[in-house]
Amino acid sequence: MPSIFTKIINREIPCFLIAENDDYMAFLDINPLAKGHTLCIPKKEVDYIFALDDDTYQGLHLFAKQVALALESVVECKRVGVLVIGTEVPHAHVHLIPFNQEVQMCITHEKVFMSKEEMVDLAKEVHAKFEEMKG
Repeated sequence: MPSIFTKIINREIPCFLIAENDDYMAFLDINPLAKGHTLCIPKKEVDYIFALDDDTYQGLHLFAKQVALALESVVECKRVGVLVIGTEVPHAHVHLIPFNQEVQMCITHEKVFMSKEEMVDLAKEVHAKFEEMKG
């Protein structure tokens, strides 16, 4: 059965897209821990991040780095943290979380509300920065 992320990849479910290439996709988390909380996923459906082949694993992290640099240039934050848990959705993914306080990196921390309009605007802004930075 396809994961919710596969349905997003296949455009069966909408998302707030930030970046995409042939192998990876990044989109805003709809239940963010902080403004700009983003999920980076491989388009290949693999349940566990350490089950990814080496090239896909490395590519995912390089893609996440590019997305993180675009995020931190748009979202005011101390850093962009990386979190991998892998139990929420059976599809390997990396959380990128812009934070000012380390407690914002805790997955059980209170979620931040963002309106649909705020999500759309932020996704557009980060997407534009991502495209600009990749040259």
